[in-house]
Amino acid sequence: MDSSLEFKRVLSLAAALALFNTLAIPLPTHASPAEAQALLTWKSNLGNHSISRLSSWTPTPHKAIGSNSTVSPCAWYGISCNRAASVIKINLTSSGVGGTLDEFPFSSLSHLMFMDLSINSLSGHIPPQIGLLSNLTYLDLSINQFLGKIPSEISYLMKLTVLHLVSNELNGSIPQEIGQLQLLNEVALYSNKLNGPIPSSLGNLSKLAKLYVYNNSLSGSIPPEMGNMTNLEVLHMDTNLLSGPIPSTLGNLTKLTELHLFANELTGSIPLELGKSNLLSELCLNDNNLIGSIPPTLGNLTKLSLLYLYGNQLSGQIPDEIGNLHAMLDLELSTNQLTGLIPSSLGNLTNLGSLFLRQNHLSGSIPESLGDLVNLAVLQLDTNQLNGSLPKNLCRDGLLQNLTVSHNNLIGSIPRSLRNCTSLVEYA
Repeated sequence: MDSSLEFKRVLSLAAALALFNTLAIPLPTHASPAEAQALLTWKSNLGNHSISRLSSWTPTPHKAIGSNSTVSPCAWYGISCNRAASVIKINLTSSGVGGTLDEFPFSSLSHLMFMDLSINSLSGHIPPQIGLLSNLTYLDLSINQFLGKIPSEISYLMKLTVLHLVSNELNGSIPQEIGQLQLLNEVALYSNKLNGPIPSSLGNLSKLAKLYVYNNSLSGSIPPEMGNMTNLEVLHMDTNLLSGPIPSTLGNLTKLTELHLFANELTGSIPLELGKSNLLSELCLNDNNLIGSIPPTLGNLTKLSLLYLYGNQLSGQIPDEIGNLHAMLDLELSTNQLTGLIPSSLGNLTNLGSLFLRQNHLSGSIPESLGDLVNLAVLQLDTNQLNGSLPKNLCRDGLLQNLTVSHNNLIGSIPRSLRNCTSLVEYA
């Protein structure tokens, strides 16, 4: 699960970069000598290993003709200019640049729209002067060694649509002021050391489509105001220290396709209102302290392909309505306190590849309909109170690889279809 979800996350973060690359065209004309000199000053304060990639950054005029030539950075590596010869784009991603932003010429680049310094060896703090880049629409400082707090002055970047600060050493709270950036479409702050609460001001970001804040140390409750982010499509807040209930207002996010809240300390029940987010394809609430029953309204989520509720304290029966989720590929309800029968409606999930129901208090017989799951590769039913015999058609089509049914009260012989199951590599 982890590798495939991470791959999808990385892909989505690259989409906005590809779009901008089609819009910014380098025009090697005569840019402002002041901009050139300011960039050269920053270069001179970078580490020596940065020099080779930035060798085109030189005070020698490009194709100089006569004594009136001026230094133009428009042909320098990673620099693009507009028709007025002002620098509008700096793209130094994966360029081996080391050093800090302490001498970066924020005040000299008033026309800068795009800044990507990701995947380098930059360190130190993000200076508050970054707020001077008032025309910036895209900012990516990901995968560096920046530390300290996200400066509140980032709220001055009123044209910003994409903010990526992924995989640094940033700490402190997410600034409340981020809620002033009304044009934001994508925010990625994951894999840092951020702590404190999620700011309720995020609810003001009505245009935001993707929010990634996972793998930090964020704490406190999820603000109900996040239900106002009605254009949100992807919300990943997993792997933090979040507590309290899941707000019922998240059911207002009817464009949501991915909701990841796993590996936190959330309590309370799963809101019935999540059944209104009928575009959801991934709902991952595992490894929390959730109680109560699985809401039957989840049966409305007919596009759901991943449902991870394992590692909680859920009780009651598995709703028959789960059998309506015909797009389901991976259903994991293990390690809870679920009781009652395994619903025969699970046999309707003909695309299902993995079914995990182990370590519950399920009773009764295993439905024969599970033998109709022709794409099933993993079936884990161990450590329950099941009785009767195994379904006759298990592994009928020879795809089952992992079957665990131990620590139950099963009787009878192993079905012929299972005895002939050459794909089976683990049976317990």
